[in-house]
Amino acid sequence: MTENTICRQYQRTIHLTPAVFMLILITVAIKFAILPPAATAADGQALETTIPTAADASTEETAQSADAVARELANPNSSLATLTLKNQYRWYTGDLPGADDQDNYTMVFQPVFPLSLPQAGNGDKRTLFIRPGFPLLFNQPVPREENGALDWDGISALGDIGFDIGYGVSSKSGFIWVVGMVGTLPTATDSDVGGKQLRLGPEFLLAKFEKWGLYGIFPSHQWNVTGWSDESFSTTQFQPVLTFILGDGWTAGSSPIGFYNWESSDWTIPINLNVSKTVILGKTPWKFALEANYYVEQPDAFGPQWMIGFSVSPVVKNPFQSGFNRLIGAN
Repeated sequence: MTENTICRQYQRTIHLTPAVFMLILITVAIKFAILPPAATAADGQALETTIPTAADASTEETAQSADAVARELANPNSSLATLTLKNQYRWYTGDLPGADDQDNYTMVFQPVFPLSLPQAGNGDKRTLFIRPGFPLLFNQPVPREENGALDWDGISALGDIGFDIGYGVSSKSGFIWVVGMVGTLPTATDSDVGGKQLRLGPEFLLAKFEKWGLYGIFPSHQWNVTGWSDESFSTTQFQPVLTFILGDGWTAGSSPIGFYNWESSDWTIPINLNVSKTVILGKTPWKFALEANYYVEQPDAFGPQWMIGFSVSPVVKNPFQSGFNRLIGAN
C-alpha cells in the first residue's frame, strides 16, 4: 500500500467526523424543538386561522392555515422558528483545465429561533435573531498542481460556518427593515475548503409586503478581521427578493444571491427561480422549496455555472422564547 493511498484513506476517515457531527446536531435539534408550534402572524399575534389537527381539519381549513404560515415564512423578519435542511447541487465552469467537469453536493443545516420582543406602541412587530448555517461539503473540487500538471481533489469536510445576527421590525403598513451583522467562522475541517479567517461586516434589509407578495433588497459586506491567513478579504453580497404568494400554501419568485469580490474585481451573478409549498402534516407546518440558479457571471478561472437546490423546513416550537420573555420581563 503506497503512502498516498494510506493518506487518502486516513483523510476519508477524518471526513466522516463532520458528517457524524452534522447528524448529531440535526438529531438533537429535532428532538429538542420539533413539537406542535403555535403559529404567529406578521404582527406577532396568533394567526387567525389556527392549525387544525388531522382528525378534525377540513381541506379548506388546512389550506387556509397553510396559506397563513406560507405568508409568514415569506417574511424575512419572520417570528416562526424553523429547522431548515438545504440540499445544493453545483456544476462548475472556468478556464482551468478540467473545470467544466467538476461538480459537488453541499448540505446546509440552518436552525432559526427568532426572539419576539414586545410590540412597539405603534403596533410594529420587533424581532431579534441569530441564523447560523452549518455547511457539509461533499466532493468539493479543489485544483492542485502535481508534477507540473493541474489535477483536482474532491474534498468532503465541514465548511466555514456562516451566521447573521439582526434586529428586525415589521410594520403594520407592510414595510420591513432589518439591521445586523453578518459573519463567517473559520470552522472548516479541511484547510483547502476554508477561509482560515474570522470575517465580519454589516447587513441591511428593506422590504415591503403587499397582498400579492413581497419585494425587497438584502445587501451585506464582509471583511477579514483575524485568522491564520494573511489574504485580504472584502466581498459584498446582494440579494434582491421577489416573492408571489399564490394561495393554497404555494409561493414562487426569485431571490438570487450575488457577490462582488473587491480584491479580485470578480462578479458572481445568478439568475434564480424558486417555488415552495407549505403543508400541514399533523399539527406541524412544513415548507418544501425548490430553486434553480444559472450563473451569468463568475470568476474566469473557476466558478459555479448551475446550482439546483431543494430544502425542507419544519416550523417548530421555539424553546428559547419563554426564557427570553422572563429575562426581559415580558408576559
